Amino acid sequence: MPPSTPSTPSSYVESRAGELRVLLDTILPPDGHPSGTEAGGLAFLARILAERPDWTGRTQRVLDAVAARARALHGRAFAELPPPQRLSVLDALLGDGDYRWFAALVNGGYYADEGNGGNRGAASWDMLGWRPGPPGWPPASEAGETRQAVIGPERLAGRYDAIVVGSGAGGGAVACRLAESGRTVLVVESGSWPDTGELAADHLHNPRGFGGLESPSGPPDTGNPRLLDDGRRRLTLRPSEPGWSNNAMTYGGGTRVYGAQAWRFGPADFRMASHYGVPEGSALADWPFGYEELEPYYAQAEWEIGVSGGQDDGPHAGPRSRALPMPPLPTGRAHEVLRAGALRLGLAPLDVPLLVNSTPYLGRPACARCATCVGFACPVDAKNGSHNTLLARALATGRCRVLLEATADRLLIGEGGRVRGVSVAGLREGGIWRARIAAAEVVLAAGAVETARLLLNSAHEGEPEGVGNNTGQVGRHLQGHLYASATGVFDEETEDLLGPGPSVAIGDFRQDNPSIVGGGILVREFVPWPASIHQYLTGAGLIPPHGPEGKRGMRELALRMLRVAGPIQEVTTSTARVRVDPGTRDRLGIPVAVLSGGPHPEDLRAQAFLAERCAAWLAAAGARRVVPAGPARGDAGPSGGQHQAGTCRMGTDPARSVTDPWGRVWGHGNLRVAGGALHVTNGGVNPVLTIYANALRIAAHMTAGG
Repeated sequence: MPPSTPSTPSSYVESRAGELRVLLDTILPPDGHPSGTEAGGLAFLARILAERPDWTGRTQRVLDAVAARARALHGRAFAELPPPQRLSVLDALLGDGDYRWFAALVNGGYYADEGNGGNRGAASWDMLGWRPGPPGWPPASEAGETRQAVIGPERLAGRYDAIVVGSGAGGGAVACRLAESGRTVLVVESGSWPDTGELAADHLHNPRGFGGLESPSGPPDTGNPRLLDDGRRRLTLRPSEPGWSNNAMTYGGGTRVYGAQAWRFGPADFRMASHYGVPEGSALADWPFGYEELEPYYAQAEWEIGVSGGQDDGPHAGPRSRALPMPPLPTGRAHEVLRAGALRLGLAPLDVPLLVNSTPYLGRPACARCATCVGFACPVDAKNGSHNTLLARALATGRCRVLLEATADRLLIGEGGRVRGVSVAGLREGGIWRARIAAAEVVLAAGAVETARLLLNSAHEGEPEGVGNNTGQVGRHLQGHLYASATGVFDEETEDLLGPGPSVAIGDFRQDNPSIVGGGILVREFVPWPASIHQYLTGAGLIPPHGPEGKRGMRELALRMLRVAGPIQEVTTSTARVRVDPGTRDRLGIPVAVLSGGPHPEDLRAQAFLAERCAAWLAAAGARRVVPAGPARGDAGPSGGQHQAGTCRMGTDPARSVTDPWGRVWGHGNLRVAGGALHVTNGGVNPVLTIYANALRIAAHMTAGG
C-alpha cells in the first residue's frame, strides 16, 4: 500500500471515492436498475474494510492494476474511457486473482442487500423479484426468552455428574439422556446464544456465503486461528476462510444453521472396507458395528427430534422399524422438473428426509417455505436442531446447566488415568478467567477438529502425546465430504424460491458404481438467495462478473437456474489429520489446531463420476446448458467443514482406534466421545442423523451403567 494511503478504511474509501465509483459502476452499471454506487456501494466498502482492514491493501492493488491496464490498452486513465473500453480493461483482468476477488465482493454486497445497510427496499432484490419471506420478516428478537439454565463462571458448581463439551447434535443428545436419567449435567459451549434474528437475515456473513467475513454463528475471526500445513509451509487461517473447516460455534452448534438433511447411512456404509477392499494409500475400515445396531436409534432420533420425508431412501437403504413422523414438505415446479428428469433416466426419484416440520410437531409450527434456509436460523422455529429439541429437554429437567463462551482447554487426569474433570477458560471484561470443574464422567462432542485438539492439548506424564494418543491415532482420518455438483439453466422459469429447496433426490449412486469406491446421494440444492445465485452463475461461467451482461444475466437466469449436488463417500487417509502447534495460540492462550493432508485420489475420481451424473440429471430435466463443477483443489487441505468427522474413530483394537465401540477413550473408562469424530467412514449422505443416533446409543449405554 502506498505511504500516502489513508490509515482508516473510511478515509481510504473517501480518498479513492472517484476511482472506486467508476470501477463500481463499471462492474454494476446503471441499466434501468441502480448501479453499484447508487445501491450504496461506497458505504458498503467502507463497512467491509472496517471489518477487514487487511483488505484495504488488496483493494488498492486492484485499483493500481485497473489503472495500469487502462494505460497499457488505451493510453488513458480508466475514468476517461468510454464504457466499452472500461469493460475491455476488466475483461483483461479476469486472470488477476485480486480483481476476481474484488468483483465477487462488490457483487456480493449488491446482491446481499448490504449496500443500504440491510434496508429491505433492496434494489437488487426488487430487480430479481426476490423476497425472503415469510410475512412479518425480519424475525423478532428473542429478548424475552427465558434462559435461566445459562450460567456464568461465578455460578459453577464444584462438581457435576457429567460434563458435556459441545452443544451440537452429539452433545445435545447425550445431555438430554443424562439429565433425564437424573444426573446433573454441565454443557460447555465455546460459542454464545445469538437470537434467531441475528442468524436469519445477514446474507453476506452467512457461513455458506462470501468467504472471509465473520459469521454471526461464530467463532469470532479475531483470536481464533488454525494452521493449514500444505507440505511446504503453514498458513494461518481465520474461521471465515474455507480451509479453517468451520462448523459453527454457538448454542446448538451447527444445528442452528444447518440444512437439516436427515439421511440414514445404509448397511454398506458401515462395512466399506469389507465391501470394496482397501485402496492403496487409504485407511478405509469397517465400523465396529453395523446398520442393524444403530437402526433403533435412528428411529428414536427421527421421532424425538422430528423428521419429515418419504418412506423410501432408495436401493441402498436399510430396513426401517418405524415410518417417519411427518410427510414430505409440499413441492413446487423445480421438484417436478427434476423428478421428471430422473424418471427419463430410468432412476427412482426420492423425497428428501429433512429435520424440518412439514406439519406442526412437538409444539412448533410447520415450515413457512421461506427463501432463506441453509446457513440461516429458521425464522419460525420449524427447523429441528439440538437447541430446540433434545437440549431444550435437558434444560427443562432443571438438572442441566449451560456454560457459554467457555472453551475446554484441558482434561484433568488423576491416578490410573481416570478423568477428574475439565479445565475451562473464557474472556470477561478484557481479561481471561479460568476454572477447574470436577465431574464423574466427561463426554467430548465438540466436533472432529476441536475434540482432537482438546485430547492432544491434555498431554500428561502418562500420555505425553495426548490423552488417548499412545498409539498415535488421535487426530488422524479427518474427513468430511467433497461435493459433486452441476448447474443448469432452462428456457423457462424453474426456480420457485420455495424453501427449504432439497425436496427431490436420486439414491441410485450411493454404492456399487462402476470403477469407483462408494458414491453418494444427489439432491436438488437448497433454495438460493441472490448473492448465492450470483456465485453459482459466475462460478459456472454462465454470466460475466461485471458489466451490463452480468446484471442482465442475473435478471434472466436467476429463476431459470437449478443446481443439483451430492457428497462423496470418502475413503479416508491417515495423513488427513489434526495436530496442535504449541507455538501458535488462540486468544485464551491455548495451542491451536494444525490441519494437514487432503483427499485420496479415489475421492477425486468419485467426485468426477458424480459430477457427470449431476449434469446428466439436469440435461434429462430439460436444461439447455449444463456446467458440471470442477474437481477439488489439491492444496486446499482436508475436507472438514460442516460435515467434519473422523479424528477419534471407533474400533475394537486400541492400536487402530481412539475409542471402543461405545465411544470410551481407550484407557479412560469415564471419558467418552460422541459426535462425528467417532465416524470410521462418513457415508455418501449428510451425517447429522447418524451423529444424533449414535449419541443416543452411547447415552443409552451410559445410563444403563456401561
